[in-house]
This record gives sequence, C-alpha cells and structure tokens, in this order.
Amino acid sequence: MKPTTGQREQISPSDNTLAQAIFIVNKHAKTAPEPKALYELKRLTILKLLSEGKAKKLGLHFSDNPKFSAQQSDVIIQCGDYIFHLPPTRDDLKTLPHLGNRSSSVRNPKAVLSLSRAKLILQTYIGQTVETKMSNVNTGKPNQPSRRQQNQKYENTFLSSFLGKGYKSR
Repeated sequence: MKPTTGQREQISPSDNTLAQAIFIVNKHAKTAPEPKALYELKRLTILKLLSEGKAKKLGLHFSDNPKFSAQQSDVIIQCGDYIFHLPPTRDDLKTLPHLGNRSSSVRNPKAVLSLSRAKLILQTYIGQTVETKMSNVNTGKPNQPSRRQQNQKYENTFLSSFLGKGYKSR
C-alpha cells in the first residue's frame, strides 16, 4: 500500500547517507564560530551507529592537532565509505590497537549535501528535536548591545573647530 499524498513513509537513511551527513556536519564544524553543537551532533550519531553495529572502531591514531602540544590519540571510526575520529575513552586506550600516524593518502569521498539537510538527517536519526537558536540570556553570556546601539551612545568630547559639519555643541 502506497502512502497517500498527505502521508510520508518513514525511511531510515542508509549507512552511507548518514556518513555523508556526518562528513558535512564535521566539515562545517571546523570553521564554525561556535562548533560545540555540531560536534555534539556528530558524536551522538557516531555513538548510535557504533551501538547498532553500523560503524566500527578501527584503532587509534596520533592526533594531527593535539591540545597544548602534548601527544594525543584519536579513535578512528569507519562508517560506510567514510572515516571519522573521536576522542578516545579509557577503554579505547586499553583495548584498541595503536596505528601510529595518520595516513595522508586516505581521504573521505566528496559529499554534496547542504548543512541544514545534513543536520536534519542526523537529528532525525538520533531522535533529537530541531534546535532553536539560543539567546544570550540562555547561554549565560552578558547581553551586549548591538553595534548600532553602541554607535548611538557615542558622544564626541572634542570641542575643537576642526570637527566641521555635524558638530553639536553641548
């Protein structure tokens, strides 16, 4: 029985579609001003894929960008045709083989998918509701006035005649 026009059939995305979505989210997280939410989405999706047996841990590699210049390892995870990395757990450090340095010849295939579509695929897969943008009040950051408000508060303290047009005296 085919779904009628108003109904949509629930189709679970393939492993490769999920891997492409993770790849796109990860690629955008690397240049995002606030990447925490994107990295968390990647992490939760990979953990679910691992628990379902759709992804597997291959081993450990030395990190390309270690924190504080200290040697650090990452867990290498394969999902479909794609390879990802996550920080290791204590168990990973004890049980997984260490593969040395990352091979520069191994590259992920290109993926053509928008960030919004990739996020929607991953959020649907892990059962997360679509996130809304948080205001400064919810993030705990002090409210900062916009540039326009800052410029309106500006008062010129120079009383010199070189200011020319637009100068208002007190």
